[in-house]
Amino acid sequence: MNHWAMQYSKLDYPKKTIWLIGIAVIVKLALSFLFELGNDEVYYYTYAVQPDWNHFDHPPMVGWMIQLSTLNLHWVSTLSMRLGSILAAAVSTWIVFQTGTLIHSERAGWIASLLYTFSIYTSIIAGLFIMPDSPQLLFFTWSIYLMAKWVVKPHLFKTMHWLGLGLLIGLATLSKVHGLYLWAGFGGFILFHQIKTLKQPLLYIAFVVTIGVVMPILYWNMEYDFITYKFHSKRVLHSGIQLESFAQQIFGEFLYQNPLVYITCLIPLIRFKKLNAIFQQHKVIQQQSAIILSLLLWLSLPLIGLFWGVSLFNPTLPHWTGPGFIALFLIAGVYWSQVSMPLFPGLIKLAMGFLGILLVGFVFLVHVFPIQLGSKTPENLGEYNPINDVTGWTQFSADFKALTERDSKMGVVQDKAPILVSKWFPAGHILFYTARPIQKQVIAIGALEEVHKFAWLNQDQPNLQIGQDAYFIQPSNLPFDPTISILPYFEKMGKTDTIQIQKRGLVLRVFYVYRFKNCQKIPAPILPKK
Repeated sequence: MNHWAMQYSKLDYPKKTIWLIGIAVIVKLALSFLFELGNDEVYYYTYAVQPDWNHFDHPPMVGWMIQLSTLNLHWVSTLSMRLGSILAAAVSTWIVFQTGTLIHSERAGWIASLLYTFSIYTSIIAGLFIMPDSPQLLFFTWSIYLMAKWVVKPHLFKTMHWLGLGLLIGLATLSKVHGLYLWAGFGGFILFHQIKTLKQPLLYIAFVVTIGVVMPILYWNMEYDFITYKFHSKRVLHSGIQLESFAQQIFGEFLYQNPLVYITCLIPLIRFKKLNAIFQQHKVIQQQSAIILSLLLWLSLPLIGLFWGVSLFNPTLPHWTGPGFIALFLIAGVYWSQVSMPLFPGLIKLAMGFLGILLVGFVFLVHVFPIQLGSKTPENLGEYNPINDVTGWTQFSADFKALTERDSKMGVVQDKAPILVSKWFPAGHILFYTARPIQKQVIAIGALEEVHKFAWLNQDQPNLQIGQDAYFIQPSNLPFDPTISILPYFEKMGKTDTIQIQKRGLVLRVFYVYRFKNCQKIPAPILPKK
């Protein structure tokens, strides 16, 4: 070991990692106050409002996390909604550090934890915003740790570790079905590198534990004729190669991971001969070095390749490959711990700077120097402007409350008039920011593919009644004509009001508030009655 390596090996990396986690938590808590909840976040609030064994879009774990962080909805705020995600990311970062330490050294764990912290996906998308990925990554990283422990220290791997692995993979799957890939990757590794493990009875017991944990998903889908998978199959089973969606997937994950983090992970794979030599030379894991590297590759590249393949035929979302990068962070941690001298390797410094500039710049864009980045035409003003994803609903909801109070006082609209919605977004925002504070009912009208979870919420509340008035809210950045699908149920449409959302004198978007009078026809149930 050369002089600088000896010098840096003496640093207190556990303490530095705790500081890293603490600073990240403080930054995220501050960001929680600065940004309103996004489309997905408010939608997952419905999972907590109406818990179930599974939901139309995803398994139930994210709803359970929201219930836990909001004290079963007794403390509902932007902070409490995101608190579970922030804390899960903090624990995941520590697990990544411990895994890097286990497979190589504390310095390798430190660098891997830096990559986890500066990745936009793991730190912000899944580590600040409340998403199904938020709990999933906690169980995903923990599962990888146990697999690595089984390879590096098999003599310490007891029955409880096998049972724990089965449980963790099951919990990862209850967060998002991607969690099942952990068994696929681990299984591939066993078949090609440690086939003798197939004689280990505890391996099968662990798999049975996973099956037992995910049974609620199967039970729910049997009850609803596997509606989840029929819906998602329409999104991924198409014919014909689509190079555009493939390019969007590659470019999107490049941005989502943070371009500098992506490059930091890519370089060790390009320099694979040197990477393999670094693993081989480590005296602690010399005998297991080849297979621990193989394990990490099995837990990353096939998952990423799978969604690259899907993207060739159908549009995908860049964050779908996100969990596959966790093992790459660990590989990169080992590599850069040996080839880069500074506490913060150069590329990681740039990654930290990129993420910092991105966050500070977006805060200024939202609160100080807003720009109309989206459409400027009146018909869809503000469409595709990211500012509108995290701001405006609090202001609108206060104005809407005042509007409904005036309407009720003047007899323009009935006091108990519900709010109608026809699409899961902006329905999530309307439920969370607009209807919840003034205790107004939200009723979905439309196709299941459009309203998603709101079809199930309809079942737990009264339907629209004959003679009832109703409101409909349409933001200009989400254009929709309610006169086509909503007006046929009513005698007439009353006056339409507009509420402008402005920042620093700039109109970011306009909300149109429609009043529908005297319901003449009751909409058919979206789902069959229970």
